Amino acid sequence: MSKIAILIADGCEECEAMIQVDMLRRAGIDIDMVSISDSKQVTSARRITFTCDRLMKDFDADAYDGVILPGGMPGTTHLKEDPKVIALVKKYNSEKKLVAAICAAPTVLGAAGILKGKNATCYPGCEDGLTGAVLKTDQVVRDGNIITSRGLGTALPFAGAIIEYLLDAPTAKKILSSVVYKG
Repeated sequence: MSKIAILIADGCEECEAMIQVDMLRRAGIDIDMVSISDSKQVTSARRITFTCDRLMKDFDADAYDGVILPGGMPGTTHLKEDPKVIALVKKYNSEKKLVAAICAAPTVLGAAGILKGKNATCYPGCEDGLTGAVLKTDQVVRDGNIITSRGLGTALPFAGAIIEYLLDAPTAKKILSSVVYKG
């Protein structure tokens, strides 16, 4: 079974984060919410506070099969400015593990230098941060082990693409259908 980390920063887009956690758990995928701060308590962009499973400082990167980065501001900025996050993104990409980002968070992948020649998408207006990418406007774009998505409105198909990548298309379709998503 796959084990995935979703990196949570203060100021994240709470729905982009929680929908991924919810949908992957529905699919039976082990996903840990990992706070990049020194506290398991994280406050989102709209001042919703929730508790993460673990802290980045105690994180064993080799125990996971991939990472998801939710967007939101200033959450994306916090992710981009954290050298541990950049190092993890580079490590997982070099190991061909899942690297997924939604909304503004694909700019973290650009900052990590892993998008050169890769198809990618992001929240409209953040394209300059996708350094080296072949820009797309699809809701969700997968290029090898990298999955990117446009924003909150695409969070369900983004989760479906991640489930499909980790498991298979029929399971992704079943999980999305169970929440009455008709995309």
